[in-house]
Amino acid sequence: MTLPFEPTVLALVLAVFAAFVIGVSKTSVGGVAALAVGIFGGLMPAKESTAAVLLLLIIGDVVGVWTYHKHADWGLLKKLLPAVLPGIALGALFVHFVPDVGLKKFIGVILVVMLGLQLWTRRKPSVATDEEKQMHPAATISTGVAAGFTTMTANAAGPVMSLYLLAARVDKVRFLGTGAYYYLIINLTKVPFSAALGLFHASTLWLTLMLLPAVLLGTWVGRVLIKKVSQLWFERLTIAATGVAAIAMLL
Repeated sequence: MTLPFEPTVLALVLAVFAAFVIGVSKTSVGGVAALAVGIFGGLMPAKESTAAVLLLLIIGDVVGVWTYHKHADWGLLKKLLPAVLPGIALGALFVHFVPDVGLKKFIGVILVVMLGLQLWTRRKPSVATDEEKQMHPAATISTGVAAGFTTMTANAAGPVMSLYLLAARVDKVRFLGTGAYYYLIINLTKVPFSAALGLFHASTLWLTLMLLPAVLLGTWVGRVLIKKVSQLWFERLTIAATGVAAIAMLL
């Protein structure tokens, strides 16, 4: 069975590493998945790489839900999810009509702006009041649309969702439980859109099976790491990972 890229030793090592990073991101610091997106984008045609990454993300999502399902905040999810589908539909249109490079740079700019806003708001004391934790409806709707759009165009909903949950001042376990369900739902929603765009091939499915052990190993490592990371460092690492994702998109 052929692979969707030239199977050199370096390419295979990078693919395994990227799959491992996806697994780690699903049970610890979510923003690092953008690194895996960048690696696959370099190994394969950008649009086809989104389908390959999507299948690996779904595997990680299932493990994330199984691990943190008791900690999901369904109040936040019910507010966010209705705006995701329009964002996915808009993203599918962009994937069809807009060149890959233009899309990635556009998403990078969005992430830079959101990261700047996050750093600005976090100048306040770390302990937020109940009123401050209530996200404005416009922010919730914008996040849902942006997450749907970025996940369809570049599998980059992680940084968008991370910044939203950080702004809502949720603790790390609630962060992971809410994110796990959110990512699984929107990634499953993307499957028919990606299929309609003709992005799934037999070689992509074969690659997913080959990289499955690396994803599962990553989820295990992520579960171990998150127990050793304090709330403060979890937030710092999440912000740092978002910054890396933004730079990767721009470059």
